[in-house]
Amino acid sequence: MVESPLQTGYIKHAPGFVENEGPKLITSRFKHTDSFTLDKYLSTGGYEGLRSSLNRLPNQVHDEVREASLLGRGGAGFPAGIKWGFPPEGVWPRYLVVNGDESEIGTYKDRLLMERDPHQLIEGVLIACYALGLSQAFLYVRGEMALAQERIALALDEAYKAGYIGKNILGTKFSVDVVMHWGAGAYIVGEETALIESLEGKRGMPRLKPPYFPAAIGLYGKPTIVNNVETLSNLPWILNNGASAYKGFGSESSPGTRMFAISGHVKRPGVYEVEHGVTTFRELFYDENFCRGIRDDNELKMFIPGGGSAPWFFQEQLDLPLEASAVGAAGSMLGSGAMVVMDETTDAVKACLSVVRFFARESCGKCSPCREGTTWEEKILQRILDGDGRPSDIDLLLDIGDNISPGPYPAAAFSDEGLDAVPFPPSQTTICPLGPSSVAPIVSAIRRFRNEFEALITRRDPIPLSLKVEEVVT
Repeated sequence: MVESPLQTGYIKHAPGFVENEGPKLITSRFKHTDSFTLDKYLSTGGYEGLRSSLNRLPNQVHDEVREASLLGRGGAGFPAGIKWGFPPEGVWPRYLVVNGDESEIGTYKDRLLMERDPHQLIEGVLIACYALGLSQAFLYVRGEMALAQERIALALDEAYKAGYIGKNILGTKFSVDVVMHWGAGAYIVGEETALIESLEGKRGMPRLKPPYFPAAIGLYGKPTIVNNVETLSNLPWILNNGASAYKGFGSESSPGTRMFAISGHVKRPGVYEVEHGVTTFRELFYDENFCRGIRDDNELKMFIPGGGSAPWFFQEQLDLPLEASAVGAAGSMLGSGAMVVMDETTDAVKACLSVVRFFARESCGKCSPCREGTTWEEKILQRILDGDGRPSDIDLLLDIGDNISPGPYPAAAFSDEGLDAVPFPPSQTTICPLGPSSVAPIVSAIRRFRNEFEALITRRDPIPLSLKVEEVVT
């Protein structure tokens, strides 16, 4: 069998942005080789959204974003305008933190935004700070993204010199400082409270919620809004064109466009900006405007719809729209906007191990079920692939999963229709969802491809030491 596209656990050489027909709200400058410079940004309407914002009251800018129903693009999909209203009144200072630690399996859309259009992100940061009355923002960038760090640093220098950041921006009384910080490459700091811990100079580990909801007790113990890179990159367009125009794209419950990173066994992998909530998985994978079908015209076997932590989908889910509510009702999530497509030649057990290995090695170790359980899952899957699997290993994997993320995992609970036996959103015995994320591929693979696990198991359970030799012989 051909190895899974997930075999390494990391996509080191991810495809780039793919030009396709359709609205381009946040990727319109990607076609320019100098898209990251201030001159190109200004010549293509840059910082006009900020100027428009400064001509309004802060609460009017906030209302515009709330009216646009801009959903968060980091995974949870919570409306940004509503999230901005969570900090308690009268508690100052408060901060904006930009989550640029994109490290979910198969995800590389935010990296492209930071590399190719950093000024758009910075303008979004400034608009958010103005709307919320903030004077300090932090841009947290993943440690391995060297080019993104370089481009953002250059853009910040340009913006400071041109008077878009700093004191009395564009001749107003609005003043903001923006600090770039890069991490050490830990997946767990993509979780907002772990990111805040890292930003404070501590080891990146998630905090308990409650009481540490960032909007109430965040960075340095003060109210903090944490927004994703793509979320903030939408703000310049919205403030330039208005909420009504923004809602003219996408569906009623998921307006605007969204970037999706497609990797794996498709003919044209890459990042696509598509209308949110109306495009289907089938269109995205097979349409000539997008991925143009499965490689070598093979059959689709399965796909991960929203990053490595999402339960797998199969051919019967192809006609679902790219909308959080529809995908969630079917038992998975759009999550980080990363899709990994696997064709009929893929070894399901190898694909499962690759995802589980990633989570086992990225566990921060704070919670015992995650620290121990993910390691056990990896060892058992590796044992099965090495030909040393035991008949009891399949149910053992499900039992470990049940201890990390309680749910109806015993084999008897599985049915043949859909993904109804996979609980979603997952319950958890851990502080953050990393542990339950390792359970999703295991349950998905066993539920659908149990026969592949059984075919690899070549020996029986060890003989109990309590048995006598003659009992075994007879």
